[in-house]
Amino acid sequence: MPRLLTVLVLASLSVTSAASAQQAAPAVAKPNVVLIITDDVGYGDIGSYGAPDIKTPNIDSLARDGTKLTDFYATPQCTPTRAALITGRYQQRVRLERAINPGPQDPGLAATGRSLPQLIKNNGYATGLVGKWHLGWKPEFSPNAHGFDYFFGFKSGFIDYYQHTRQDGMDDLFENDKPVHVPGYMTDLITDHSVKFIEQHARQPFFLEVTYNAAHWPFQIPDHPSVAPGNARFVQPMDDMTSTREDYVKILERADQGVGQILETLKRLGLAQNTLVIFTNDNGGEWLSRNAPLFHRKDTLWEGGIRVPAIVRWPGHIPAGKVSAQVGITMDLSMSILSATGTPVPAEARLEGLNLLPILEGRSPAVERT
Repeated sequence: MPRLLTVLVLASLSVTSAASAQQAAPAVAKPNVVLIITDDVGYGDIGSYGAPDIKTPNIDSLARDGTKLTDFYATPQCTPTRAALITGRYQQRVRLERAINPGPQDPGLAATGRSLPQLIKNNGYATGLVGKWHLGWKPEFSPNAHGFDYFFGFKSGFIDYYQHTRQDGMDDLFENDKPVHVPGYMTDLITDHSVKFIEQHARQPFFLEVTYNAAHWPFQIPDHPSVAPGNARFVQPMDDMTSTREDYVKILERADQGVGQILETLKRLGLAQNTLVIFTNDNGGEWLSRNAPLFHRKDTLWEGGIRVPAIVRWPGHIPAGKVSAQVGITMDLSMSILSATGTPVPAEARLEGLNLLPILEGRSPAVERT
C-alpha cells in the first residue's frame, strides 16, 4: 500500500475510533439551578437557624441534604441585593443602593447583555423568574429585558397578597411584560408557576429564580381572602390594629410549604440529583422577624440587617449535613451559578463575586474575607 494511502487509512481509523469512543461516553447533563429567595426573613426565623416557633421542614431539608452557611451577607434592603445578584457586582456600580419606588419615572437596572440570566440563556438554558423583581418598572428594566425567558410576578417592593396591588392601589401582577389578573394568594401563585416552569422545562437545562414576597409586610395570613383589605394591609408597629408574630409565622410557613412543592417536583421528575438548589434571603428581618442571635434589623448595617440564611444543596457535589463559616455575599451566588453551569463569562462583565462551590465541596480551602 502506498505510504500516503496508509497514512490516510490510519488517520481515518483514528478519527473513527475517537468518534466511537466519544459516542460511547455517557453525556454529562448540564445541571439545573433553582434559586429560592425569601423576603425580609430574619436570620433566626428558619428551623435550622434556631427558630423556636416556626416550622420550616422543607427549607431545613436543604440543610440536612446540603451545606448551611453561617456567615452569608446581603444588603440592608432588597433592591441593592437583587441588583448585586443580577449583575454579579456591587450594587454601587449601578447606583441602586436603596429600595426603589415603582413607577415610570423611577430608576431601574439597565440591561447590558451581561446579566446573570442573559449569560445563562446564552449557554442554552431556559430561564425563568417567578415572584418579586423590584429592579425597575419600565419594560426596558424588566426581567425579560435581562434575559429571563419567562416572568410571572410583580415589579414593586411589596404587594397585597390577595389583590396583587401596590401600596398606592395600582395593579402589579405581570406575565412577562403583560399585566394579568390571576386570583389567589401570592405565595401560592409563586409556587404554582414555579412548579409549572419546572414541568415545562424538565427535558432541558433550566435556571429558575423563585422570589417569594413572604414574609414581607403587609402581614396578610393565608386562607383569609374575605378580610384581606383589612388584614394587616401595610400596618406598622405603632398602629392600633397591628400584626402579630403568629401572623408572621403563618405567612412564612406557607412559603416553606411552597418550597416543599418545588423540591417534590424536582424529585418526581427525576431532576433532584442534577439540580443545584440555593436558598437565601434578601436582607435582614423586619419588626416581626427573629434576627437572633444578631443585633438589629433590616435597614441597618448591624449584623441583623445584613447577615442572612443561605443553604446550598447539590447531590454528589456539596456535602450533606455540613455547616460552613465561609464568608459569602450575594454576588458570590452569581459567580457560583455561572461556574456550576459552565457558562462563559465575557471579560467586560467584570464580576466581583467568589465561586463558593470549590470551598463548599472541600476542594479548596476557606478564603479569609473582610
